[in-house]
Amino acid sequence: MNKTLKLTRKIQVRVDLPTAEERREAIGKLYHWQSCCYRTANLMVSHLYTQEMISDFFYLTEGLRLKLWDEKKDPDGVLNTSRINTLYQVASKRFKGEMPTNIITCLKGSLYSEFMRYREDYRFGERSIPNFRKDMPFPFSRDEVRQFTHKPEQKAFGFRLFGIPLHTYLGRDHSDKYQLLHRYAQDQLKLCTSQLQLKKDKIYWLPVFEFEKETHALNPGIVAEASLSLAHPLVVKVGKKRLAIGTLEEFLHRRLAIQAAIKRAQTGATYARSGKGRRRKLKAVAKFKATERNYVRSRLHLYSRRLIDFCLQQQAGTLLLLQQDAKIELAKQEDFILRNWSYNELLTYIQYKAQKVGIEVVVG
Repeated sequence: MNKTLKLTRKIQVRVDLPTAEERREAIGKLYHWQSCCYRTANLMVSHLYTQEMISDFFYLTEGLRLKLWDEKKDPDGVLNTSRINTLYQVASKRFKGEMPTNIITCLKGSLYSEFMRYREDYRFGERSIPNFRKDMPFPFSRDEVRQFTHKPEQKAFGFRLFGIPLHTYLGRDHSDKYQLLHRYAQDQLKLCTSQLQLKKDKIYWLPVFEFEKETHALNPGIVAEASLSLAHPLVVKVGKKRLAIGTLEEFLHRRLAIQAAIKRAQTGATYARSGKGRRRKLKAVAKFKATERNYVRSRLHLYSRRLIDFCLQQQAGTLLLLQQDAKIELAKQEDFILRNWSYNELLTYIQYKAQKVGIEVVVG
């Protein structure tokens, strides 16, 4: 079993420069790099797909050598370099000088590994190649995060990325972001290849931290049996001890109230003042939908956290989720349940938290 765990967090950062003109120039540079990155990603994937499918181009002349290999290593090869290096050469020829080469290198590695993961699906038409958008985050290696320091007077952390000074903005953060950054500043965590994204006039840093899993006195022979219920979001049993987590009324009363507010906002949108198109008229609807989404995520995190805490108290090293297929099929038949009971998302949170503490999850 892998003893390390990788966590990705989304942290807002700001450009730490004294004048507004300098900040605008730095932000403009970041936007330009992001634009180059999305075009580079689409270009790389297109070349990878062409290289993968070239053997199926039966309408080409028979004299064309079809072996995708370096001609220096194989006389039948049609490439003058390794296949993965062709991606760097294509991107470097067009965008070298417009964005740091470190971004091209990180993007090349991630796209190549992801493409090779689904290469068989691409070949048989079961999957289409991805199409990257303009607001996609651009990657960079951990070596580019330099002069990382803690600023206790501002309750923030500062660092330089490609020479641009940035500092974090955590706001009223109640998650583990501050603790993770503080541990990284003290060299207690390892930072992996991360990303930066500019979206809706904000800058987000997506750091990936790698650290060892939490160690607990767990017994693999002790099995916790958990099931998703209609009366309770979760019911877990270890031996003779049983715990029901949440209730139907407790979970649904707030969600149904938010859904009623969404319905009223949709009705009132007909008479809302226009002027900037559909987005302005549906502004209230979008706000309530975001409220519902955040509420559901908050409750599911709470339920999954209580489940894992109960397993730790009982020293259960194995978590068995029972009869999930039958519950999901029932949810598909009942429109009300399907709309309000987030089974798959809850299962994802349980698996993530169990992996973090070293509990093995078995889905029955």
